[in-house]
Amino acid sequence: MTRAARSFGSVVQKEAVRSVSSGVNFASTRFPKYTIGANNVLIEPKEDPKMPSLKEIVAKETAQLLEQQQRLSVRDLATRFEKGLATAAKLSNQNRLRDVASLDKHVLLKKLRDMLEILRERVVGRNKDDVDEAISMVEALALQLSQTEGELFLEKEEVKKLAAVLKRATEDAKKVVEEERAHAQAEIGNARAAVQRIEQALIEREKLSEIAEKQDLEELRKEVQEARRIKMLHQPSRVMDMEHELQALRVQLAEKSVYAIQLHKELEITKKIERSKTNLYELEGLESLGSSLRIISPKENNVEISNCSIQWYRIQPEDGKKQLISGATKSMYAPEPFDVGRFLQAEIASIGGKVVLRTTSPIDPAAGLGSYVEALVRKPETEFNVVILQINGSDHPSNSLYVFHVGKLRLKLAKGRTAKAKEFYSSSMQLCGVRGGGSTAAQSLFWQPKNGLSFSIAFESSRERNAAIMLARRYAFDCNCWLDQMTGLLLQRE
Repeated sequence: MTRAARSFGSVVQKEAVRSVSSGVNFASTRFPKYTIGANNVLIEPKEDPKMPSLKEIVAKETAQLLEQQQRLSVRDLATRFEKGLATAAKLSNQNRLRDVASLDKHVLLKKLRDMLEILRERVVGRNKDDVDEAISMVEALALQLSQTEGELFLEKEEVKKLAAVLKRATEDAKKVVEEERAHAQAEIGNARAAVQRIEQALIEREKLSEIAEKQDLEELRKEVQEARRIKMLHQPSRVMDMEHELQALRVQLAEKSVYAIQLHKELEITKKIERSKTNLYELEGLESLGSSLRIISPKENNVEISNCSIQWYRIQPEDGKKQLISGATKSMYAPEPFDVGRFLQAEIASIGGKVVLRTTSPIDPAAGLGSYVEALVRKPETEFNVVILQINGSDHPSNSLYVFHVGKLRLKLAKGRTAKAKEFYSSSMQLCGVRGGGSTAAQSLFWQPKNGLSFSIAFESSRERNAAIMLARRYAFDCNCWLDQMTGLLLQRE
């Protein structure tokens, strides 16, 4: 009976060991909770399919971190499971020793009973009764030993099951430790990245706050200045009285200046009329931008103007410095934006001598031209409708409409998608008004994109022609070029 029990115990132990595999994959990261039910069956509790939200998990983990000193870590639990597994192995060894001792007891009891049976056959009477009593006591002792062996067998089975559970729990604990370590490393990396982002955000916020403080300080300074100005306006003082007096003197001075200019013009006109009685030629036309000046001969017996040599000049009103206008050798000249604020002078050389004609006042600017140009500067490119009059000095018979593009980097003359000429601002480009010409001189412009190619084009109005010259002059200056007032060439700045 004892041998059968030992073989049955070894079979159960092998089955218990085989029931746990080292490659088991657990779906949960928690330690499994096993319970032993009826017939020594392991019962696993059913997991709740309802998973908690991320917010609840974060709150739970925060609470666990706060109570970290009051609970066991995963590594401590794994250590305890390993200690429990060692204890179970020790108990298993003790059970083996008990099995050996129990086998020896059964053998001794069997031998004792056999000897008592032999002795009972040999004795009679009272001694036989004593032997029977001894045999019954041996059988009771054997029965008690069998019961004790059954209880020990049950305890051994429980110890084996506990050892299997502890082994599985130890493996699960090791896996959870590795997972927790990887998760902790990932969390540490994320935390470092978050700290770096927060530091960068704080630095940017400090910069923005400094900029905002400077802006607020500047606005506060402006508000204080405005408040002081308003206070000065509402509380006149001696300084304000002096400012009012200065303003009144400025108004009177401006009126006197206008009146003096008018008297000067009237005096020049009077002198011009007196000189015209003796002069052979005179200037005709408005002395302002957008008009044309023509040399005429009031007397019939004068020399024909076409047979004379003519040269136009600009005269500085401050020092009287004379500047030659290249190419202006015709009897008609249309003032350009360069001529505003300067006198124009024409010198006529003929057989009878040299005649000098000069405007009575500096050339006046065109009304509204400055604001018109400032409005065009805001655009990336300005387009003007033009007609080509000449190409390389030869008349162009076609009256087709072209578009003259004035850009910030280049000039272009095109018709539809076909470009007649286009060139960046450079020292080989020339741009000025037409020197001479007929009635369209005030609306015409001479453009030489490069050496060997030139155009004479007419705009729809003198205002557009002057605006195109002023825009090209400003854009060329931005491109490190400047327009020569004498020749109209673009020169490279050093």
